Amino acid sequence: MPKFWKWFWIILIGLPLAVFAIWAIDSNAKLFFLTLLNGLTLASLYFLVASGFTLVFGLMRNVNLAHGSLYLLGAYTGFVVGDATGSWLLAVAAGFAGSALLGLFLQVAVFRFMQGQDLRQTMVTIGISIVLADIMLWIWGGEIYQFDPPAWMIGSTKLWVVQTFSTYRLLLLLASIVIGIGLWLFLNRTRVGMLIRAGVDDRAMLSAAGVNVQLVFAITFAVGAGLAGFAGVVGGTALSIAPGEDTRYLLASLVVVIVGGMGSVTGAAIGALLIGVAEQYGLAYAPTYGVVFTFVIMAFVLAFRPQGILGKRA
Repeated sequence: MPKFWKWFWIILIGLPLAVFAIWAIDSNAKLFFLTLLNGLTLASLYFLVASGFTLVFGLMRNVNLAHGSLYLLGAYTGFVVGDATGSWLLAVAAGFAGSALLGLFLQVAVFRFMQGQDLRQTMVTIGISIVLADIMLWIWGGEIYQFDPPAWMIGSTKLWVVQTFSTYRLLLLLASIVIGIGLWLFLNRTRVGMLIRAGVDDRAMLSAAGVNVQLVFAITFAVGAGLAGFAGVVGGTALSIAPGEDTRYLLASLVVVIVGGMGSVTGAAIGALLIGVAEQYGLAYAPTYGVVFTFVIMAFVLAFRPQGILGKRA
């Protein structure tokens, strides 16, 4: 893109945002920065879910529309273990492990026989998500559940302007940053990560080199599913667990991956940041039209950069 057009889009988008920020800070600085923090913590949760989705959908090119069910299953599994043991950390581990095992089963029993068949994967995983949603509704009912974090996570932290903010939500933001950096290092600086990327680009060549491609892909799918389960536990702690959350977070993951770019962890972080912050500012300043902002961002990105902000052209 010529430099003129880059500056044109920066001014076209940045100038209205700068004017809005100046007006909002001048009229109610506390509301502005509190909404910003809420947007960042929501973006952290979206990133945790979408990071697993970007591994499976963006990197491996597997259309798994049961990803939201993995989130909800991890949340319910963590709740059962946490309620039985009284340990939040064991609940987190159980949520990750439960979803990872189901993800491993899906890769071995379903996706390995449908590689490259996008429509078939879509229809099958929609069916699986419906079945899983009904099973979870049958087991846990339509009640709303919530975790209690450890005592040292409960309470509030004093901050500038907003005065106090939830300690747990700040820790959620920190955890998402650490996981994002770790995931990027795993994909770009480890042998397994290099094998994953090589297998996506040329599976036959990697297999001819003596690498068990199915094992590599199964591990990747399990990690991606486990991240969804992990997000279910931490999300259930910050918000709640209820039927319908699977659809919500599946849609959020799709939007984040589309906006950020398929296969890019950094792109998923940027996409989650844009969607989470836009959603919270929409609710705070334009509640009637708040939900529209998310789809405006997605439509704008698809119109001018169809591969996503950090996605690569096919």
